[in-house]
Amino acid sequence: MPEGPSVRKFQLLISPFVGQVVAKVEGSTRKINMNYLNALRLQDSQVHGKNLYLAFVATEGPLRSTAGGATSQREAANGASSSHQELCAPQTALQEEELQEVQHSRYETLDAAGSPGSWLRFHFGLFGSIRANEFSRAKRANKRGDWKDPAPRLVLHFESGGFLVFYNCRMHWCSSPRVDPASDILSADFHRGRALNALQASTPICYTLLDQRYFSGLGNIIKNEVLYLAKIHPLTQGSLLSVSDLEHLLDYAVQFSSDWLQSKLRGKGLHPYIYQKEQCPLGHAVMKGTFGPSDGFKRLTWWCPQCQPEILAGDEEPSPVN
Repeated sequence: MPEGPSVRKFQLLISPFVGQVVAKVEGSTRKINMNYLNALRLQDSQVHGKNLYLAFVATEGPLRSTAGGATSQREAANGASSSHQELCAPQTALQEEELQEVQHSRYETLDAAGSPGSWLRFHFGLFGSIRANEFSRAKRANKRGDWKDPAPRLVLHFESGGFLVFYNCRMHWCSSPRVDPASDILSADFHRGRALNALQASTPICYTLLDQRYFSGLGNIIKNEVLYLAKIHPLTQGSLLSVSDLEHLLDYAVQFSSDWLQSKLRGKGLHPYIYQKEQCPLGHAVMKGTFGPSDGFKRLTWWCPQCQPEILAGDEEPSPVN
């Protein structure tokens, strides 16, 4: 699913439409009453981690100055959180994105959807994306041999003639965004101390990196890449690593996320070191496994046993994986 840098890029695609009025709505989603968006004004956008929030108001509602859109663009490009942040209940579960979809369903009421200032929350699935003024086209035939274009979940046509297309995403109305800049890996207010404390837990380090309470926006690609860069085995318990090793890992997580965002803004693709690779940059064979907590989601993980030796409890030196 799209990680923090991708969702920030989505926000930049949306920013030119802030202030415009929805003229027509289409799509396949059944999560919301799409007709309710007709004639509403897109007032604001915010990003927190992997979630995108769009604010809609009635056309007679107050419109923030257009400078706000420019501010949103600058902050998204710089990796900072948008302004006008409103706190909701904190996130409380490891890899909780899917579970929150159920929790947010209570906001799918007519009153919440219709009141001025309501926010529509988007959480993107695998291959989820946003297109501005264009539709996604099939790049290959499906299993039946048909060249079928992806079906949009939501299409917003604006009075200006432009439109936004949302693919493979879940939508829920909420009263205000779940915003905690201290946990957002791309925020200028990211709390390194809190993240460092979390990394010191006696759990596999690859589990902690995906905990959105401390690393919101950090996903499976970033996890694999920064563990390789830091030369840390994904199943090594954080409590067995030195503080300096964890600080280096944290440095890599912040820098890689920021660099990936800047590459996206320049229209360049990602060139991973280890993710989905058969060999590491040094030519060693890469191993692949599916790891995750017993009560959580399991994620594919790639690592190099030679570059990333596992440290076991009681080991004085790293032990290579056979």
